[in-house]
Amino acid sequence: MSPLRPHGTSDKNGGQEKSPQLGNAVYIDPQCTVIGDVELGDDCSVWPMAVVRGDMHRIRIGARTSVQDGAVLHITHAGPFNEDGWPLVIGEDVTIGHKACLHGCTVGSRVLVGIGAIVLDGAVIEDDVVLAAGALVPPGKTLESGYLYVGAPCKQARPLSEKERKFFRYSAANYVKLKNQYLTGEEQP
Repeated sequence: MSPLRPHGTSDKNGGQEKSPQLGNAVYIDPQCTVIGDVELGDDCSVWPMAVVRGDMHRIRIGARTSVQDGAVLHITHAGPFNEDGWPLVIGEDVTIGHKACLHGCTVGSRVLVGIGAIVLDGAVIEDDVVLAAGALVPPGKTLESGYLYVGAPCKQARPLSEKERKFFRYSAANYVKLKNQYLTGEEQP
C-alpha cells in the first residue's frame, strides 16, 4: 500500500494555491484528508479517518508525530473577531489519540493527547505533558510542562513519573516503526 498524496486547496485569504508539504518517510493513510497549508515533519503518520485541514491558516506538525484514527486538526481563521487567527502548531514526538480534536492551539514536544481530548483556540500545551482521554483544554489555557492533566475543563492532576516521561519517545518510535511497515507494504492484516 502506498500513501495517499495530499491534494492542495485554494487559499481563500491570498488566492494562492497551498499544498501540504511532507518531510521524509511520511505516511498518510488513503482514508484520511490532509489539505491546505500543512507541513508534516519527517517520519510523521496520519491514520484512517483523520482530518488535517489547513485551508484558512497554517498547520505545522513536527517529526515523528502520529495523528490517530478519527482525529480532527484545524485552525482559527483571521477575521473581525480574531485579527490574526490561530494556526495549529504541534511539536516532535507527539501522539495524538483517536478522535482527539486540536483547534488553533500550540502543542509542545513529547506530548500525549488522549483519546477524545479537545484542545481549543489559543491554548498552549508545553513539552512533556499527558492530557488524559476525554479532557477539555479551554481557549487560552496553558498546561505546564511535566504534569498529567485530567477532566473537562482539565486540571493539573500530578507530576509525571519517569516511566511516563520515557513513554513519549517509545510511543513515537512505535508509530514510526508501524508506518514504515505500511510504507513498505509489510502492514499487518
